[in-house]
Amino acid sequence: MNELPPPLRLTVRGKPAPQGSKTALRGKSGRINLVESSKGVGPWREAVRAETQRSGAPVFTGPVTVTLEFFMRRPQSHYRSGRNAHLLKDDAPAYPCAFGRDDIDKLCRAVLDGLTAGGAWLDDAQAVQLHAAKSYGPPGCDITVRALAREAAHDNAHASAETTVKEAI
Repeated sequence: MNELPPPLRLTVRGKPAPQGSKTALRGKSGRINLVESSKGVGPWREAVRAETQRSGAPVFTGPVTVTLEFFMRRPQSHYRSGRNAHLLKDDAPAYPCAFGRDDIDKLCRAVLDGLTAGGAWLDDAQAVQLHAAKSYGPPGCDITVRALAREAAHDNAHASAETTVKEAI
């Protein structure tokens, strides 16, 4: 059995940006150009790419599990005012879940694309498990990529399928 490569652990600082939809714009030549709808996704994806390359980690060639913990800056409106400006208001939310902002799936997509551009793996389709969380803290993302044993991945998938079939019966 082959030994697995060590996990890739990165901390990328900066404001995490979601990779949203693309907008089609017609250029002067008549060609259609696709433009990111989020202005922040380019610099964020570039920061992930640069940190991945800076790590010097070997390229993952098999299935991987990815863990992403996003940290978002808490809005000033969550804090009290005056001499208590350092204290949170009683009704301040515990988690960053403002409606219509920073969807966790779109945040993940931007990081996965940055990891691909940085050479962490051959293709982001190798990510067969994805664990993600958002919380408040200094803006950025903690990233961990771990190789999965090919045999274990096959055995787990097979056992999971058997359990699902048994439960359905």
